[in-house]
Amino acid sequence: MRRTLMAATAAALTLATAGGVAAQSPARLAIGDDLEGILTRADAEQDGYRYDDHVFEASVGQRLEAILRADDFDAFLEVYGEGETAGEPLGWDDDGLGEGFHSRLRFTVPYSGRFVLRARTLAGLDGGPYQLSLAERAPPPPAPAPKPLRLDDPVAGELADGDPVDDADAIHDAFAFTASAGQRDQFTLESEDFDALLVIGRDNGGEFVELARNDDGPGIGLNSRLVFTAPEAGTYVVQARSLGGSDLGAYTLTRTTPPPPPPRTAIVVGDTRTGTLTADAATSAEGYRADVYAFSGAAGDRVQISVASDDFDTYLSLVGPDGGVVAEDDDGGQIGTNSRLTQTLAVAGEYLVEVRAFADNGEGRYELALEGLAPPLPPIDLVAGRNHSGALTNDSPEDADGRAYQDFRVQLQAGRRFQAILRSGDFDSYLRIGAAEGEFLPLAEDDDGLGEGFNSRLNFVPEADGAYLLRVSPLGPNTTGLFALETLDRGPVPAPGSILVGGVARGELTEDDGLADGVYFDAYRIRLKADEAIRLTMVSNDFDVLVAIGPDDEPFMAAASDDDGLSDTQARLDWTAPEDGVYLIRAQGFDATQLGPYILRVEPKP
Repeated sequence: MRRTLMAATAAALTLATAGGVAAQSPARLAIGDDLEGILTRADAEQDGYRYDDHVFEASVGQRLEAILRADDFDAFLEVYGEGETAGEPLGWDDDGLGEGFHSRLRFTVPYSGRFVLRARTLAGLDGGPYQLSLAERAPPPPAPAPKPLRLDDPVAGELADGDPVDDADAIHDAFAFTASAGQRDQFTLESEDFDALLVIGRDNGGEFVELARNDDGPGIGLNSRLVFTAPEAGTYVVQARSLGGSDLGAYTLTRTTPPPPPPRTAIVVGDTRTGTLTADAATSAEGYRADVYAFSGAAGDRVQISVASDDFDTYLSLVGPDGGVVAEDDDGGQIGTNSRLTQTLAVAGEYLVEVRAFADNGEGRYELALEGLAPPLPPIDLVAGRNHSGALTNDSPEDADGRAYQDFRVQLQAGRRFQAILRSGDFDSYLRIGAAEGEFLPLAEDDDGLGEGFNSRLNFVPEADGAYLLRVSPLGPNTTGLFALETLDRGPVPAPGSILVGGVARGELTEDDGLADGVYFDAYRIRLKADEAIRLTMVSNDFDVLVAIGPDDEPFMAAASDDDGLSDTQARLDWTAPEDGVYLIRAQGFDATQLGPYILRVEPKP
């Protein structure tokens, strides 16, 4: 069934992570919906683009198609897992519809759950009206057997709508070749119609297992070039794709004998080497001029690899014993365009360090250093509600960005609000919290949230009981000094109040209120009938207000919200209930630092 909805004007609900201005409250979207929306200056912006987010539910294996049309801006679509919009998207598209600058994103749902579809500008903050649809696609046609790909025999092909797709719904043509163990082949994919992408793998019982890929080979623009070394004798599959997965057009695929690989120079932990990249240096698997160094490592060893050059923009890659890239870095060094990476080795064996220029024409002298690092100190156990004073020194462990840090292990309960405050007179403080097990990945972070200079205040409500890692560090690298850490258990999130149509609530946002993504809020339940139209007005003399309304579900997902509908800092939102039921109103500030008295009024829409 086709439904026509009107997208809520997206308003900022929370502070975004670094690089963004504000993260919006997603509007609800169902598969089969057509939606009309508009991007305005009230909507969220990030990394130089403006966007609306729409949340939908889907089941694993569903094949979906989203189409975004806009006449006033270059449309761009992304899809994320819910709660993962600060990371890499699951899929994206720019001009895939083939009608001007409109977007068509096709993807297969990787797991059952909620997802976020982001309708955005390709670049720039000028928005305008748009039309967005989300529909389910029919099952794909059966894939034909791969065609043979012979040495020095170029194949002219075309990506078309009837071609097979992979699990990520990327259109491709497949070709097969046989190789002996250790055999090296070079593959080149060229197209004037799309940004080429080469993918090589093996067929494992009907499942394609990827082994290598390349997007833009050096010196050949948006075309791809990949040197592949067969790990064992057998048949391999080459897929010719577009980078976006849905672009179509003609291409040429060639398999040739590659130039010899760069020689390996032995290096041991603790060594510093000088070298020179020249125009006649051997090329890496991706076709870049490179020098390669080999060293032996044991499982659990921590190494720091750095390369510096005054002549070119350096790039570092660390390749593991299985031939896969373990880590890589461009500008992680302490100065300018130098590179540095820190890695804990997962397995014992021979590791390769590849030194090259970021651009394919870089040449000149460089200095490479391979250092061993002491294992990180175990985290300090800390009970929520306790304080700790300490110091970051030159002997403190460093993260991948060169920041010294100290970890604290805290036991937290689901739904209980945890707050940490970090003060330092020696450095710009930075707080992060994540799961205690596995690689540290922040679930929440804060830089200057205390509102007192460069001190931090992090607010976090865990979704599950368990141990969490609280990481204290400076915001930038190469900084040490004293710090004071304060932690507080602020108890469970307060239960919502209630309000009637025609009612007025006089409240105050304090640090004892509810907390979502670092923003304090008060919540009110209201019962409405289908098609009942109401007006929400929220004003405050103390802070920039924001009001939102949505179904009384957990987690709360706003159906509509407003920031400045009444004036620059006061909110007014007109909304119509889609069905009988209980809804939740959230009264909050525009960002995490805003507290104080407010007035919320609910009245029938005039």
